Amino acid sequence: MELRPYQWEVIMPALEGKNIIVWLPTGSGKTRAAAYVAKRHLETVDGAKVVVLVNRVHLVSQHCEEFSRMLERRWTITTLSGNMGPRAGFGHVARRHDLLICTAELLQKALASPEEEEHVELNAFSLLVVDECHHTHKDTVYNIILSRYLELKLQRTRPLPQVLGLTASPGTGGASTLEGAIDHVLQLCANLDTWRIMSPQDHRLQLQEHSHQPCKQYDLCYRHTQDPFGDMLKKLMDQIHDHLEMPELRRDFGTQTYEQQVVELSQDAAEAGLLDRRVYALHLRRYNDALLIHDTVRAVDALDTLRDFYNRERATKTQILHAERWLLALFDDHENELTRLATSSPENPKLEVLEAILLKQFRSPDSPRGIIFTRTRQSAHSLLLWLQQQPGLQTVDIRPQVLIGAGNNSQKTQLIQMTQRDQQEVIQKFRNGTLNLLVATSVAEEGLDIPQCNVVVRYGLLTNEISMVQARGRARASQSMYSFVAAQGSRELRRELTNEALETLMERAVAAVQAMDQAEYQAKIRDLQRAALVKRAVQAAQRESQQRKFLAEQVQLLCINCMVSVGYGSDLRKVEGTHHVNVNPNFSIYYNISKQPVVIDRDFKDWRPGGAISCRNCGEAWGLQIIYKSVKLPVLKVGSMLLETPQGRVRAKKWSRVPFTVPDFDYVQCAEGLAGLSLD
Repeated sequence: MELRPYQWEVIMPALEGKNIIVWLPTGSGKTRAAAYVAKRHLETVDGAKVVVLVNRVHLVSQHCEEFSRMLERRWTITTLSGNMGPRAGFGHVARRHDLLICTAELLQKALASPEEEEHVELNAFSLLVVDECHHTHKDTVYNIILSRYLELKLQRTRPLPQVLGLTASPGTGGASTLEGAIDHVLQLCANLDTWRIMSPQDHRLQLQEHSHQPCKQYDLCYRHTQDPFGDMLKKLMDQIHDHLEMPELRRDFGTQTYEQQVVELSQDAAEAGLLDRRVYALHLRRYNDALLIHDTVRAVDALDTLRDFYNRERATKTQILHAERWLLALFDDHENELTRLATSSPENPKLEVLEAILLKQFRSPDSPRGIIFTRTRQSAHSLLLWLQQQPGLQTVDIRPQVLIGAGNNSQKTQLIQMTQRDQQEVIQKFRNGTLNLLVATSVAEEGLDIPQCNVVVRYGLLTNEISMVQARGRARASQSMYSFVAAQGSRELRRELTNEALETLMERAVAAVQAMDQAEYQAKIRDLQRAALVKRAVQAAQRESQQRKFLAEQVQLLCINCMVSVGYGSDLRKVEGTHHVNVNPNFSIYYNISKQPVVIDRDFKDWRPGGAISCRNCGEAWGLQIIYKSVKLPVLKVGSMLLETPQGRVRAKKWSRVPFTVPDFDYVQCAEGLAGLSLD
């Protein structure tokens, strides 16, 4: 498999053993270039071992195809991803293969694992390929792994793996000035210990010939002057606000800023023990969600989500607060009117525009294939329903399906989930033409390589320039069409125009970094690396100090909804470093378990899911039961618990941020000594 001249140009330093970032547009062969570097590395380095890191499960098998073609069965190659179920340990697999392609999370867990079969050292690999390396920043998994690399480097540990980063979109890191964008690119280079960020200089024209950029169009619509369904939702929200008696709250209903306000309100109310106020805030968020869905798809979809929420409230809550009773009655009193308005509402103007695009593209005899990108899982499902039900679209051959992130149905939004197996199946059907239109969230933005895809629609999205570049890159076929659908004068339109300016700024920033004097560049990289490690060490010390703020037995666990005390921090243990379980045998009196087990379409090494668990007093969802090596344990969601500390109530965003230490679960001790936890 021969490389093109522009690919040779960008990988030459990597063939000499240098750490580089390859910056090439989507669809121009970054993976093939990386596969060639891996092949030459295996041929020329004694005891070579290569690991290829990806950030999406569906990219594991896709990359395996490309690397397998390049390696021609001369070396052993294998894959590891989170959906494989029972498997040999990571370290065991790595030691027995020349090249390993895996999700970054699995490598991170293996680096931290104390188990011999699972553990691996980073310098066990001689080449580290980081796909979509623009994610190597802040506290991402990529950056945690590369921080370990930098620690080894500054400790003068040798040998260290060579690092090869791949990206189409380094981004600007939120900067709006050239200086800020340059700083961002330099930080990315420092995080990946990059000798140079490489893009074609001598073979730019040839790159342009092979890199098909779709024709971009703005498909804009005007908002309806009248919106009786939306007005009714806002009227109900006004009534809830009047009950709240908090005139300082903004009433910019149907916006992201309003959502942020009510989320903060619910958290503050929980910590203050104001149960009714928390409930008002939670219900206001549901109404706001309905307004956002109404703006994106149909009024009937918005009403369905609101109706599902209230049906679930009635079915699950065993203790109804005064505020909840009033809110349920408010919805019941207006449900018929909302139904009448939803069914008689005019078509969403954005949907009219989308229908026109699809009719034009899918009437083509050239077997079109497309992706519609939307913001949320809910809107993806609603758009799929619209595609299946819209009369005008039944005249063309559209075979749609959703492609969304993996969720689990212990969450409140039960229908909105897609397992990793489901994702792989949908991608395969899209690849072979069984499906010809995907309705996708950001899970499909990066890396998905479908050469026949020639239609990409970004539907009312508010994202950054990286998402714009990545989504555009899914249109791989020549003569492709890329549409941005939004309302005239909307925030989404303003953001997309800003993204175009930021893409240009990103290109200027990369060029400026490439033009730097090498000595000056290396000095900046060393300073940034030292500063990053110092910052990480300070953050780790602060976290450790935070975790020792109180003794675990001093902290009570309260149900977030009814505030009933259900245990202490000293009852908690960590299973596999992530799942927080309550091992107190008496804890079972506080919760109910569903008869049906939670469906997670994945197999796990040492555990399987049991039923969903909920507060026996009020019905609030708490998490699920797991059967871990035959022991049944209740796993708690951090968001379901309020912590009563000696200094007041707090709500933790993550279990890793609680103000006390949680020890690891001891299976042997539990199996021998805790008779209250039943064994299978």
